[in-house]
Amino acid sequence: MDTTQKNRENKSLRLIRFYARRIWRDASNLAKWLLLAVLTGLAVGAISSVFARALKFVTDFRMQNLQVFLLLPISGLCIVFLYQKFGKDDGGTNQVLSTIRSQDDVPLRSAPLIFVSTLLTHLTGGSAGREGAAIQLGGSIGNQLGTWFRLDEEDRHVIVMCGMSAAFSAVFGTPMAAAVFSMEVVSVGVMYYAALLPCVIASLVAARFAVSFDIHPESFHVSGIPELSVASGLKMLLVAVGCGIVSILFCVALKGIGQFYSRFLKNPYLRIVAASGAIIVITLLLQSADFMGAGNGLIEKAVEEGQARPFDFLRKLILTAITMKAGFRGGEIVPSFCIGATFGCIMGQLVGLSPSLCAASGMAALFCGVTNCPITSILIAFELFGFEGVSYYLIAVSISYAVSGYYGLYKDQTIVYSKYKARYINRHTK
Repeated sequence: MDTTQKNRENKSLRLIRFYARRIWRDASNLAKWLLLAVLTGLAVGAISSVFARALKFVTDFRMQNLQVFLLLPISGLCIVFLYQKFGKDDGGTNQVLSTIRSQDDVPLRSAPLIFVSTLLTHLTGGSAGREGAAIQLGGSIGNQLGTWFRLDEEDRHVIVMCGMSAAFSAVFGTPMAAAVFSMEVVSVGVMYYAALLPCVIASLVAARFAVSFDIHPESFHVSGIPELSVASGLKMLLVAVGCGIVSILFCVALKGIGQFYSRFLKNPYLRIVAASGAIIVITLLLQSADFMGAGNGLIEKAVEEGQARPFDFLRKLILTAITMKAGFRGGEIVPSFCIGATFGCIMGQLVGLSPSLCAASGMAALFCGVTNCPITSILIAFELFGFEGVSYYLIAVSISYAVSGYYGLYKDQTIVYSKYKARYINRHTK
């Protein structure tokens, strides 16, 4: 055998070994993340399902016993005590986002703290959502699983995103949107595609677990969807511009009230009691229990029936800002759905387009405006409302994304690339 032939054989063997090692590495990585995603989906799905059931129980109890609303200051004091004692450095959803970017660590104790405090907030009628709790629950559990399995730093970021997706999916019943949300929300303009497989699997497993736990996904019937035309498209453009402006107003209100509290009500106990008093007075003046909790009743009425009162969106906006910045727990996303649905419904009545369609589009558009997550917003619209109004949802989300500028709910969210030019800017939302 001559030297040339031996060299060829050696080269062939090296290539075979190279490709065998690469195939083994890729197959091992696939198996690892399939297993971790399933475990995360089961663990987070189980806890999130219990959380969703508990949340439904306390909400039903409040609706049947409205007098518990007067206990809002007491529940607020309990929440402040818990966080002063056990979670003084807890950063909420922002801490989860920072963990993904290697700037912080979300401890396991965040899970029981947010679980209990969100239940107390909803039991006594604070204007709050549930996604903040879901994201923190999922993020803290995912982070702990990463510690137990001794994952390296990069893999721990992925499993935290896995946990976020699983919790979002179990609580909201929107696995497509949940899978993408955790990859999209941290750095606007950059998608963490390395987390795609585990987030999708964890999201689907958690959603299926929730259904088996008798927690069924929400869906709405949108009526009066016309064929897309220049006229109807322009009308939806007006609705979307309005939603973008309202999303800025919501973010500014949250920040402004937070600064007011920091300046004039520095004591957390005094702050939450004063805020509770203001919430009780405003609610009694409005003579309506619709603004307590997440506002699901207002959403359903706006989307299903095309009905909303002219200033429902503003009332919900103000009450949510007062509640969340005082120290109550829950989240701002479901209230943003409520604000968007009621505002969109009114705009639909004004511009002469189906109020039901505009309420649905307003939900997606305002969510996009406050989270800067257009892909997630579109997927939420598809999962909640179906595909019949797809053209309108796309218009609403894209216009709101552009109009809302660099405002957002989460101060640790980063706008990596400009919304208006193909340019790297890397700045935090306002």
